[in-house]
Amino acid sequence: MTMTPTPAAATEATAAARTVEDRPAQQPRPRRQRRTPGERAFGVVNVVVLTGFALLCLIPFVHVIGSSFASPGELATRNFVLVPREWSLAAWHYILSTPTIFRAMGVSVFVTVVGTFLSLVVTSLMAYALAKPYLLGRRTINFLVVFTMLFSGGMIPTFIVVSKLGLLDSLWSLILPVTINAFNLVIMRNFFQGIPDSLEEAARIDGCSELGVFWRVVLPLSMASIATIGLFYAVTYWNTYMHAVLYINDSRLWPMQVLLRQVVIVSSGMNADATVVDVVPPAQSVKMAVIAVATLPMLAVYPFVQRFFVKGAMIGSVKG
Repeated sequence: MTMTPTPAAATEATAAARTVEDRPAQQPRPRRQRRTPGERAFGVVNVVVLTGFALLCLIPFVHVIGSSFASPGELATRNFVLVPREWSLAAWHYILSTPTIFRAMGVSVFVTVVGTFLSLVVTSLMAYALAKPYLLGRRTINFLVVFTMLFSGGMIPTFIVVSKLGLLDSLWSLILPVTINAFNLVIMRNFFQGIPDSLEEAARIDGCSELGVFWRVVLPLSMASIATIGLFYAVTYWNTYMHAVLYINDSRLWPMQVLLRQVVIVSSGMNADATVVDVVPPAQSVKMAVIAVATLPMLAVYPFVQRFFVKGAMIGSVKG
């Protein structure tokens, strides 16, 4: 007895057959090309050289951290300490128990955060304007910007300007004189010039103002460059030293770098204001601990910005 398929079953079979026919054939995986002996040797040498270079960069930090945990007796007998034989928390207990370190850390954090934000705002706005070929006086302004990279007013004229503006013994003296860096401005301007004009024209057709185009179109496309320039500015503000020495006389407004200088001077036995630092033995381990405290914040921030670093710096620097 022959079974006749129902119309529904025939329809399902036809659909399944079409599905199998329409399914694209699975492409075979490409075989990995076997490396030649020369390529393998180059890979080995490359790994060895880069590992050695990384260790050379890492060893000084390990030395600083290890020396900060070493005992005074070990530091007196060993000039180079990576892993202490006798662990001691005296240096860290001292610097964490005195308000001087936290006050200097707060000053450095304030100058770095506020200065970086202000510098990014001013630099990005000026770079966006200078990236437009229809800006009147664009060539002259660009020439003046590049001119400051070759010639500057100098220490004494800058001090007179800061003094006349009433910024002495003020944290703004560490921010305003270095708000715009000409090199960072040129990099960001070149990056903005690489953004297609059609995107900005489309935004203007939709009703965006010039500031709206900058905020809604240009900035979202420029996060790599902004993160890179922000890292440059943050490192500059965090390492502020000379301006603090010149413009800040109040020890309560000293950033970390100036406090570190006082620690080094006092621990070396030179004349300094020991009442400000109040270093107690072990002076060498205290110095290493302060160096670690001044270095670790930037090391902690860098991994979050590193993925933007190469892209943002290279794209903004190769366009003429």
